Amino acid sequence: MNELKIFSPATVANVSCGFDVLGFCLDSIGDEMIIRKTHKKGIFITKIEGYDLPLEAEKNVAGVSALALLADARPDCGFEIEIYKKIKPGSGVGSSSASAAGSVFAINELLGRPYNKTQLTYFAMKGEALASQSEHADNIAPALFGGFTLVKSVTPVVDVLEIPTPDKLYATIIHPQIEIKTSEARAILPKQIDLKDAITQWANVGSLIHGLHTNDYSLIHRSLHDAIVEPYRSKLIPLYNEVKAAAAESGALGSGISGSGPSVFSLCEGKETALKVEEAIKKVYQNTNIAFDTYVSKINAEGMKILNNNSF
Repeated sequence: MNELKIFSPATVANVSCGFDVLGFCLDSIGDEMIIRKTHKKGIFITKIEGYDLPLEAEKNVAGVSALALLADARPDCGFEIEIYKKIKPGSGVGSSSASAAGSVFAINELLGRPYNKTQLTYFAMKGEALASQSEHADNIAPALFGGFTLVKSVTPVVDVLEIPTPDKLYATIIHPQIEIKTSEARAILPKQIDLKDAITQWANVGSLIHGLHTNDYSLIHRSLHDAIVEPYRSKLIPLYNEVKAAAAESGALGSGISGSGPSVFSLCEGKETALKVEEAIKKVYQNTNIAFDTYVSKINAEGMKILNNNSF
């Protein structure tokens, strides 16, 4: 196998109380990438469609993560990468991580899978750091593992835990067409927090994980609260509180900022409720001059997907 086409999914990171450690994978939103072996060693990004991003491997998150893998694997070949970008950069649903994770996933497949998903997460973090100015894996891990993931650590070793996903869990996403850079959204966060807020956050993370393990939708609802990050980042998102209120009134289990924003996610029990939430949050933005997109997605338990040859 010398060439591969993949679907690299969008993801939701932080998941309210799980800042920098918790994320889940979406099923209906993602990029497509084509990776092929070359006789010439190195990484060569030959095409990007969808958004204006650098072709130089050292300046592109997909190239940086791929170069990190090649520095370790030292294969007797190189790789060309084509990126068909469908996730808008700065959207808050893992645009950079889809590129960073997608390139290492496909290269690993073409090399015969010498690395496991945890090792691929390590390489992909190198690319993600180019976009966000820090190495974190809460978007990368769910893209590679699928479903919900908890990143226990990234130093000195990467440790990713796979969390069960309740069968009826759906996500509704609204993406206002404004850009919030991850690096800027991180810069506004406080360096210190009150102990009482930290205790609240720890309790919410623990109970949310328990709710996912036990299919306890009521507990998931009671746990989707961010006492630390949301009060700061929500100010960057127009009508954020109105979106949350509309989603809650329509039956959402809870809502929060997706990644660093501006996208807002709502978790719902069942597709019917997820569609009701979609209609409700659309109405919040319909009377504004802010363009937006919405998506309804089942949680993607598989993660990366290899597309067959007739998809070319």
